[in-house]
Amino acid sequence: MTAPDRHSAAAIAAKVNAGELHAEDVARAALARIEAYDKVQPQVWISRVKEDDVLAAARAVSDRLAAGENLPLAGVPFAAKDNIDVAGMETTAGCPAFAYTAEASATVTKKLIAAGAVFIGKTNLDQFATGLVGTRSPYGIPRNASNLAYVSGGSSSGSAVAVAAGLVPIALGTDTAGSGRVPAAFNHLIGLKPSKGRWSTKGLVPACRSLDCISVFADSLADAKLVDDVLAGFDPGDPFSKPLANQTISTARIGVPKPDQRGFFGDARSEYLYDRALEILAGQGEIVELDIAFLNETASLLYTGPWVAERTAALKTLLEENPEAIEETVRTIVSGGTDITAVALFEGMYRLRELQGMARDMWDDVDILAFPTTGTTYRVAELLAAPIALNSNLGLYTNFVNLLDMAALAVPAGQRDNGTGFGITLIGPADTDQALLKAAQTYVEAADLPAPPPLDKDGMMETVKLAVVGAHLKDMPLHWQLTSRDAVFVGVDKTAPTYRLYAIANSTPPKPALIHSEDGAAIEVEVYELDAAAFGSFVAEVPAPLAIGTVTLADGSSVKGFVAEPRAMIDAEDITQLGGWRAFIARG
Repeated sequence: MTAPDRHSAAAIAAKVNAGELHAEDVARAALARIEAYDKVQPQVWISRVKEDDVLAAARAVSDRLAAGENLPLAGVPFAAKDNIDVAGMETTAGCPAFAYTAEASATVTKKLIAAGAVFIGKTNLDQFATGLVGTRSPYGIPRNASNLAYVSGGSSSGSAVAVAAGLVPIALGTDTAGSGRVPAAFNHLIGLKPSKGRWSTKGLVPACRSLDCISVFADSLADAKLVDDVLAGFDPGDPFSKPLANQTISTARIGVPKPDQRGFFGDARSEYLYDRALEILAGQGEIVELDIAFLNETASLLYTGPWVAERTAALKTLLEENPEAIEETVRTIVSGGTDITAVALFEGMYRLRELQGMARDMWDDVDILAFPTTGTTYRVAELLAAPIALNSNLGLYTNFVNLLDMAALAVPAGQRDNGTGFGITLIGPADTDQALLKAAQTYVEAADLPAPPPLDKDGMMETVKLAVVGAHLKDMPLHWQLTSRDAVFVGVDKTAPTYRLYAIANSTPPKPALIHSEDGAAIEVEVYELDAAAFGSFVAEVPAPLAIGTVTLADGSSVKGFVAEPRAMIDAEDITQLGGWRAFIARG
């Protein structure tokens, strides 16, 4: 028997079906990983199946295989967000006062188990699936699997981290406003949000029942497709289910937001990674810039329009009888729905119909959309300080999708220097789910992204890249200020050709001034990496007229680097033509 592959559901199922691996061994390995990770983030889970019961379920898989069944998910451990029912287990939706013991399993969990998957436990979430952040739960805050200082994304926070940390290969989430896509992006994962009605929502605690979709997190597109193969289909017990359909899609025309409508909230790295993704996608089809004002208007309906009242309807009894049981930010959001009139609702519905017509017209001009999944990410502390405003920023590119009945697939598109993931989302008309998976495979193969970074021993990866241009270069007089802070040399590079270099007059030791200029040239720099604390102490020692700003490198990426105040130019010598400080020093 070979060792179980902790990441791939497809590989596990193939080996278990072939008799090369026992389902019980897979289950034991998953339980061991979970026990170890509990020392890092026990708050990933709200409840788990007892070990003996997990192993019994795995043995039952072996018995079924021995009886001749071929199970597409044989022995695959999986988790489910704790707003999805599992028979005999408590469903909390992130609220202890709301909790109940489910008498029957949701259709999706029954289907996965019938396909041979082994259920492990219920994962944490933003309470009542209200949020894109992962910080709104009384069961603790799941944090980004690559940097614990940052949010995991939500509302399907625990499910995303469970997959990203390698605890289970697949985990179910839900998605109303982006909850199955935002956590995927932040944690370097695939996040498949199927078309509305493609997967049954029977047994799901509703957020906005008319918009809710159950979703899946996976490490690979193959695993996401495997889950869709199992779960897609009409459920007569779900009034929002619909007959299964698979529409083809082209990638000849790829719609993207116009540059002036792209919001990155000051995150230059995300902007760079999106531009890089578009360069790769340009190899698949024509990039078509769209006016997305109508999509933004659609998105606004979800939290500032009458659809807030649908969340209120889901929590009406608890809101009336025990409002203090609802997390403060969630309560603020859902209580707003009590003042929405039927007139406002109908007006919103009429406007949505008009916006849906605009979306139909859009599909005449493009075949697929490729948007950033989010424009940026935030630290947990930042989200706690501004929970509603920053959450809204994260929904810029996600909130419109379900209102317009689109399929969406989040895929990785790179990582920030702090280790957190950046992603893009491919979006198509309803029923293009399988076609999106094929299009994404072409993109992922062309992107050839590196594996996501592991957590270090402290659970942190907070580092900053710094470009130095003068006295801090290796073997120069102030280089010790970097070595004394354990700065790691990244490499020699050049700036974009939009800078001029000056030798500051009467500076001891001699120092240059790097000035942004459209008639500039590429200037040689050295790039170093420091942890955040070391970077902060370094910046505190930078004397005027120098300062630390943002420097664009030759490949278009941005790092922190030395810039200068205007007074640095007094009597300074323009040495741009030399191409760098070393050449100036060598000139003597």
